[in-house]
Amino acid sequence: MNTSTTAINRERLFIASCFALITTSMAFGIRAGVLTQLGEAFNLPDTQLGYINQMAFLGFPIAMIIGGPLYNVIGPKRIVWVAFFTHLLGLIMTIFATGFWTLFISTFFVGFGNGTVEAACNPMIADMYDEGKTAKLNRFHMWFPGGIVIGALVSEFMTGAGLGWQLQMAIILLPTIAYGFLFFNQAFPESKAEGALSSGDNLKAMATPLYLFIAACMCLTAISEFGPQQWIERLLGSSGGAPPMVILALVTGLMATGRYFAGPIVHRINPTGVLLASAVVAAIGIFMMSIATGALVYVAAILFALGVCYFWPTMIGFVAEYIPRAGAFGMSIIGGIGMFSTSIFQPIIGGWIDSHRSDALAQGLSPEAAQLAAGQATLANMAIFPCILIVAFAGLFFFMRNKHHVNVPEAEILEQPQR
Repeated sequence: MNTSTTAINRERLFIASCFALITTSMAFGIRAGVLTQLGEAFNLPDTQLGYINQMAFLGFPIAMIIGGPLYNVIGPKRIVWVAFFTHLLGLIMTIFATGFWTLFISTFFVGFGNGTVEAACNPMIADMYDEGKTAKLNRFHMWFPGGIVIGALVSEFMTGAGLGWQLQMAIILLPTIAYGFLFFNQAFPESKAEGALSSGDNLKAMATPLYLFIAACMCLTAISEFGPQQWIERLLGSSGGAPPMVILALVTGLMATGRYFAGPIVHRINPTGVLLASAVVAAIGIFMMSIATGALVYVAAILFALGVCYFWPTMIGFVAEYIPRAGAFGMSIIGGIGMFSTSIFQPIIGGWIDSHRSDALAQGLSPEAAQLAAGQATLANMAIFPCILIVAFAGLFFFMRNKHHVNVPEAEILEQPQR
């Protein structure tokens, strides 16, 4: 079968890729919405819920590390079907889970499927569209925050209607089946060579102080972004007047809009300035969420969204432009480090919530007031991360003032996983 880009149905493969990314992001949004139900159904403390969340973020970089290098060897078709079957397996196992360990394992499979989608679809779209590549990649990546909006609103509606977590997880099967159907029996593009530099050259570039510094900062930018989002129901569920899933939809909707419309503009601005400004706004947003109740939570959420919106793509863009010899490999590893660090912090965040709640109950607060106090105290802990980044990025800003950078096409940056 001829698999040249003129023989394949590019638009069908692109739409299938979007449904695959919606599966990934809906799983993120709905999992955030059902954490409380999971805790109540299986009598799980927040620390154990953190370990379950950890598997989603751990499965992602493992899949990227395995699937990324294999793309040029086995092509996108096999990787796509690994994503489909691991998604299907993980979701069905979650729906029929009986306790901590089944949720732990099933969530890893879902996370692995999420990472495999990225490993296959990012380079496949880049290979299919020599012209209009940037526009297509922007439209594809829009569906990660866009899918979280869908998942968050679906979870809010279904929870309000008294529908349980099993049915909410089952909804994610709809985009899963859709992308499996759309990919079925399709010709796929042939993979293209990734560039002249070898992996050894990339690794040498990644061993430099600047890359290691950015890797350390990526740990903090990722947890600043994902920590409040993944735990939003547990953190804001008792804040009053602001449904957590609506807040999550607001945050990710703003991020989708900002990245889609303003992304090309931000790409042309000094990335160190963008990172520094983002850290300042993110710190203010998270701190405001730690003290806000009622309608003021919406204001804090908007500031948080504006703060974290450009963290991920700008970090990847910085590597592309200032450490070009790291190549696509170096950009992919930065993304993997972000996901891995997020996975490490999930049980830590859960432990913070458990500890702060216990302290509040010991002081005589009611269970609802104790949950509010625990959420606010945990958010205050999280505000430390962007505060550290303010110092780090201020130093980076002055260090990089006179440094020359490579003018990397935006499409090359967008080929990397964008969160």
